[in-house]
Amino acid sequence: MTDEDDRTATWKTFRDLVNMPPAKLEEWLATTESEQAGEHEGGGESTGHASGRAIVGILRKKKGDLTDADYRHMAKVNGYIRRHLAQRPGGDVRDTRWRHSLMNWGHDPSADGAR
Repeated sequence: MTDEDDRTATWKTFRDLVNMPPAKLEEWLATTESEQAGEHEGGGESTGHASGRAIVGILRKKKGDLTDADYRHMAKVNGYIRRHLAQRPGGDVRDTRWRHSLMNWGHDPSADGAR
């Protein structure tokens, strides 16, 4: 597999997993629930919240303008979303930290019919 093949696969997976449009993700990132979700090392911004801001930037770029750093971040996002989806709690997940954390990474499981 070539570097270009890897980039194409990373981009396709990212586009499949990140199901929140940039405006919706920005709106979500401005909420208290978003700011409270995830790990807060040192009391600052959570890793997921910072990632969400980077995801918005990636989503707003043309594919040809994506950088190596963008592709590395997309691969990180892909891995996080897949791992987090595998840890789905039982019951109604609409108002859970699990869902809120995923949304910080650009994936809203309720868009997939999760309850």
